[in-house]
Amino acid sequence: MSPSSHPTWRETLNSYLDRRLLWVFMLGCASGFPWLLIGSNMSGWLKDAGLTRTAIGLFGSIFAVYAINWMWAPLIDRVKLPLLHRTLGQRRSWILLMQVIMLICTLFIANTDPSFNLWLTSVLAFTIALASATQDIAVDAFRIDSFGEEEKSKMPQAAAMAVIGWWTGYSLPGYFAFINADSIGWNGVYYGMAAFIGLLIFFTLFVGEPDSQRDKLQAEAESRYAKRLNQGESSVLIWFSVTIVEPFAEFFRRNGVKVALTLLLFVFLFKIGEAFLGRMSIVFYKEVGFNNEQIGHYSKLIGWGATVVFTLIGSAINVRFGVVKGLLIGGIAMAASNLMFALMAHVGPNENLFLATIIVDNFTSAFATIAFVSFLTFLTGRAFSATQYALLASLGNLGRTTLSSFSGSLVDWIEQFDWIHKVSWLDPWSFFFILTTIMVIPSLAMIVGLRKHFKKLQDMQKTA
Repeated sequence: MSPSSHPTWRETLNSYLDRRLLWVFMLGCASGFPWLLIGSNMSGWLKDAGLTRTAIGLFGSIFAVYAINWMWAPLIDRVKLPLLHRTLGQRRSWILLMQVIMLICTLFIANTDPSFNLWLTSVLAFTIALASATQDIAVDAFRIDSFGEEEKSKMPQAAAMAVIGWWTGYSLPGYFAFINADSIGWNGVYYGMAAFIGLLIFFTLFVGEPDSQRDKLQAEAESRYAKRLNQGESSVLIWFSVTIVEPFAEFFRRNGVKVALTLLLFVFLFKIGEAFLGRMSIVFYKEVGFNNEQIGHYSKLIGWGATVVFTLIGSAINVRFGVVKGLLIGGIAMAASNLMFALMAHVGPNENLFLATIIVDNFTSAFATIAFVSFLTFLTGRAFSATQYALLASLGNLGRTTLSSFSGSLVDWIEQFDWIHKVSWLDPWSFFFILTTIMVIPSLAMIVGLRKHFKKLQDMQKTA
């Protein structure tokens, strides 16, 4: 492909002046915020309450629901909620219902003490995770439905706004949570988090429901199944076939079975190293010697600013040159940046190194995430966008949501190695971060192996 086919930098920047991208940003905030509620906030609270690394890591197993939300995603594509659907539409009605559930659970958590009633806290956190995972299905489908097949060139911009929104919803409230946790306590923090959910509900009511051909495409699928199964189009069997079977069958037909399975494996492997690192990051910062206020300042506030800037830069590069180079460069940089944490573990609580690590980590993560989200969107059909994207995103999140629950156990297991304590430049945390770097290597090899299919997808974007 000739360089002349690339958009100019002016065209690239002008492409961000689209109101739909603001809506994607707002709902991105709603997707990121629950990860703060039951993720870093809860990890900080549990650490302050005296729980072990293993216990904190296993508490994170509630995130497993994000890895299986594809199982009920077909219902989000097809079931119309009474009253809410008529007022808000298919996507926003589900988003609003889930946010109300999260608001109620957050208020209950604000009245608990995990050091005395960990079981109740876990149940409430699990309910938030379940509602959040369901909300994500509708939010991702909202973003995909907002741009037609002929606008696939706008997917990197939409991915950028989604990522910026996600980190805004995760980091800015997290900053206020950590700098105030020592003064008002974690219970007070969660009352503040409940107020933020109220703001997210306002966002949901403000944005406009996207127009899409979803109903028409699903009706066509029903007609095909009715002829194939020799049933009337109103048959329950037809409805279940189109709702449950067709989203997955269409994905494999479009890509071919061999390529589809390879793509699914790549999606699973790409961010697994980052997932293990992320689950233990707050515990690591505290054990190295940083307090809540420092964590809030560097990890949340500065981390958010770095993510916003680097996400915009990363998306502009992906718009200009496509996702193939973004995936490869982002993957390599993401793996290498984990070594900064290994250095940090060896040096100790040095604020300058903490700042440098946060900036490098957010740069590489933002760059890789933009390419990754854009790539997942390219793989998604428009008739069943909620289901197919949920399947891909679930695989992409499997390491972060399920396998990373054992990250605390892994650090404790590494600590038992006598030889590590005899190496002056190595310690359990450093070795753990080196392992997270190695975890990325298989997916990098797969990027090279899949480059022809990636190129095909990129060409489809250019000609759409």
